[in-house]
Amino acid sequence: MTTTRQQMKRLFYGLSLLVTAGTALGNNIAVTNLSLVTVATDTVDVQFNVSWDHSWRSVWTEAAAANVSGTDLTLENWDAAWVFFKWRTDNVWKHATLSTNGYTAPEGTSVKISPDGLGALIYRSAVGSGTFQSTVKLRWKRVADGAGSLIDLSAHAIEMVYVPQGAFKVGSGSIKEEASFTDGSWTGGAGIPFLIAGEDALTVTNAAGYLWSTSSSITTSTNGGYGTLSSAYPKGYQAFYCMKYEITQGQYTAFLNQLTLQQATERYSASNAGVNRYTITGTHPNFTASSPNRANNHMSWADGLHYVTWAGLRPMTELEFEKVCRGPLHPIPGEYAWGDASITQITALNNDGTENETPSSETANCAYKSGVDGPVRAGACARASSGRHDAGASYWGIMELSGNLWERVVTVGNTYGRSFTNVHGTGTWDFPTGWPTVASGYGVRGCAWNSIQDFYLNTSDRSYASVENNNRSVSYGWRGVRTAP
Repeated sequence: MTTTRQQMKRLFYGLSLLVTAGTALGNNIAVTNLSLVTVATDTVDVQFNVSWDHSWRSVWTEAAAANVSGTDLTLENWDAAWVFFKWRTDNVWKHATLSTNGYTAPEGTSVKISPDGLGALIYRSAVGSGTFQSTVKLRWKRVADGAGSLIDLSAHAIEMVYVPQGAFKVGSGSIKEEASFTDGSWTGGAGIPFLIAGEDALTVTNAAGYLWSTSSSITTSTNGGYGTLSSAYPKGYQAFYCMKYEITQGQYTAFLNQLTLQQATERYSASNAGVNRYTITGTHPNFTASSPNRANNHMSWADGLHYVTWAGLRPMTELEFEKVCRGPLHPIPGEYAWGDASITQITALNNDGTENETPSSETANCAYKSGVDGPVRAGACARASSGRHDAGASYWGIMELSGNLWERVVTVGNTYGRSFTNVHGTGTWDFPTGWPTVASGYGVRGCAWNSIQDFYLNTSDRSYASVENNNRSVSYGWRGVRTAP
């Protein structure tokens, strides 16, 4: 399901705050009981409850034969809530900066404040699963942010998944996939999976031991082909957090409502309402989504860039996309994000449009080939008893990376994409320097509900990885990531 919603109440501390707590829909993630427990001269301590269902923290061993490192690996991953705040003293919402110290949390809860203070990652501190709930207190640098004495404060929460540091391979070795990554020694036929073993600068060229692609049409254009990924380009080796779900219609609605009127006008088109299961309607600042848990389509590259910078996240690169899907395992030719080459189409839904929306068939694990006329609920295929294949989940437990909506990514196959650096959004409307603009540097991976070819959904397929398309397509979605602190 989703990730961002709100509850309101008024508190008086000599300083008056209208507090909006975020309930987010994914696995019923919620920020509730928001209160001010301390008001100091220059800071405010904000206390709240955070909870969500189907949470986990796991530790396991991946045998040497199964993973790319060649040695037994002890791996650990978990899901988390990315919690951030917006405030206003007039009609303009601004991002709250958190202190990197002064926070408190009970036993069993880990809190990591981002180095830039734009948010907090909250997660289990020990192995476990099920509903997670905790009471956390964070310190807001109110005076440094320029907040006055009458303030509206709004809390937001987004479900994330931790992807640990480690080597992985790109390219699956399938003959069907177009433009898949390969070792530069490739001369034809199936690609040769390429090992990403660090974040050092990486040369892209058609020579043995270097990263290359199996399609000359994508890799040898004027702005593509030969080049270098600098050490600052996120290659997926370093640990990072990825949104568990694609941005949902509920999340995007909350975003629109906290923009200025001019900004919201740029980021929303009323003509899309009702088209291919898009349910956002209304006017600023009172947009609503009748199916808030549904993945948000009709997203341009610019729409998503503005959302992730507003949330303090960043775009995902296409190398990170394959790490998110495959993990450290050896590639399987023609595999989908759930790690095998078998797929079952969603053709009908139970409880359509609700928070309990699921495929009518319990074996269906992917929205593709127009079995449903638009995207489905985020996480719709995951049930209490479902394994990775049946849930359509990645190695790390991230959902809908194959099908539902195309994933917009920073490309490797274009000079402008390769200039991207590991810089997070600032919590504002403006893009950081170095992010690919709307004119270049991006593409899409993973395919969507209206796919034509099955192989477009393959983890390693790069058919449109360097194709510039800033349209608000019925099949384009978004998700953000954040480098682990």
